[in-house]
Amino acid sequence: MAPDWRWGARTPVMDDSEATQLLNAERSRIEEALAGLEASARRDREDATQDHGEAGDLVQAGHDAGQREQLEAELRAVESAEQRLASGTYGISVESGEAIPDDRLRAQPTSERTVAEQARFDA
Repeated sequence: MAPDWRWGARTPVMDDSEATQLLNAERSRIEEALAGLEASARRDREDATQDHGEAGDLVQAGHDAGQREQLEAELRAVESAEQRLASGTYGISVESGEAIPDDRLRAQPTSERTVAEQARFDA
């Protein structure tokens, strides 16, 4: 497919089919990790009924909760990227309208900004 030039971007935007594949893979990774956490939590609950709880169980539960929050945030980022793809703005910085390089999108398919913009945003 020919490069798509959107919003006056300076470089071509990634092909929609490649973007879809990347986002589907990211969604699958996250959903598998969430399912693994749920299975682990189920086993922990079953063990706790026999074990009457230990301090280590509380630490693990806190770790799992933090990991679940991170994965849910990543899933929201995938959903946001899917919406940008559907609206034709995927691969375009939400901040400047500049094209996000394909290599960045391949490394982090949910990227909303260029590397420099993200660094400023995070600072």
